Amino acid sequence: MTPRSVCNRSLLVLAGLLLLGGGLLILFSGLDLYRRHDLVPPAGWPLLTPDDVLLGSADRARWSSQGWWWWPAVIAALVLTALLALWWLLAQLIRRHPGSLPVGGTPPQEGVELRDRALSDAIATEAGALPGVDHATVRITGRPARHRTHVRLTLTPEGAPGAALGALCEGPLRTARRSTGLPDTPTEVRLHVTRHKPHRAE
Repeated sequence: MTPRSVCNRSLLVLAGLLLLGGGLLILFSGLDLYRRHDLVPPAGWPLLTPDDVLLGSADRARWSSQGWWWWPAVIAALVLTALLALWWLLAQLIRRHPGSLPVGGTPPQEGVELRDRALSDAIATEAGALPGVDHATVRITGRPARHRTHVRLTLTPEGAPGAALGALCEGPLRTARRSTGLPDTPTEVRLHVTRHKPHRAE
C-alpha cells in the first residue's frame, strides 16, 4: 500500500466518522429518541429535542461579543475547509499513471497501444523469476510520452544486490524495451531483503 493510499483511506475514515456522528446526532434529536426510549445523554449534549438548534440566539450573541473578527474568522475557516476538500477531490481525479502506452517505436504504430498495467505485470513476473529475487512489484507512472518505471525487488537472504540489479536491466527491462519499441525510460529500482531467521554460526 502506497503512502498516498494510506492517507486517502485515513481521510475517508475520518470524514466518514464525522459524518456518521453528525448524522446520528441529528437523527436522535429529530426523531426525539431520547424521550421515547428514556435515554439520558451526557451533560451539555447538543440537540436533545426536535425543537433544539445547534447554535441558539444566546450562543450567537455570546460569540458575536468576542469582537468583529469572530464571524469573518469562522467564514474564512469554512471556506478554507471547502477549498481543501475540493483540492483533495481533484487530486484523486488526476491520473498518476499513463493508462496506455504507444507500441512500435518512433513514430508508434497507429492504433496499437499497450496498457501500462499489462506491461508492469509482465516485467514484475519476469523480474520475480530472477535468481536471488523473492518478489517483484512494478509500477508505471507519468504521461504516455514521459512515463517512469518504478521497480521494487525483494531479495532472498542469499541474493546479491549488484547481480540482481544487473539481471533486471539485462533481462526484464531490456525485454520490455525490445517488445514495445519504447526508448529507454527513467527507471527507479528499490531493493529490499526478505525477512529471515538469524542463522547460528558454528
